[in-house]
Amino acid sequence: MSEGTDPTVSAGAVVGLIFAIFFAVGVVFLCVVLLRLAQVLRETKDLVAGISEKTVPLLGEITSTVVTTNQQLGKVDVITDNVSNISTNASALASTFSATVGGPMIRAAAFSYGVRSAITSRRHADVEKRVKSELKATRRAKKKG
Repeated sequence: MSEGTDPTVSAGAVVGLIFAIFFAVGVVFLCVVLLRLAQVLRETKDLVAGISEKTVPLLGEITSTVVTTNQQLGKVDVITDNVSNISTNASALASTFSATVGGPMIRAAAFSYGVRSAITSRRHADVEKRVKSELKATRRAKKKG
């Protein structure tokens, strides 16, 4: 090259320079994206660790609650069985009572009804006789008098 002349740049050198600039910008962009991705992964790791920290005691509490609930359900089953036995016994007792006392009670009620009916009909018959005799006496007195 001589002095005083413009240096000429070939088209290949310009294309190479543009390509190098785009490549450098792309590398910087990818570095920023990778740094942000690393930050997101760190926060995700911390979040998962926090969830694990809080979940383990919660699972322990849930397990103890389930155990207590199962114990209470066992007690309720025992109570339900006892109530079932009591109702069965009460039904058997009622059947025995009605078989033992029911028949004689029905007979006694029927007998007392018969006695009342007989007394009532006898009183009624006595009243009718008296009324008839008084009517006859009144008629005779009217005829004589």
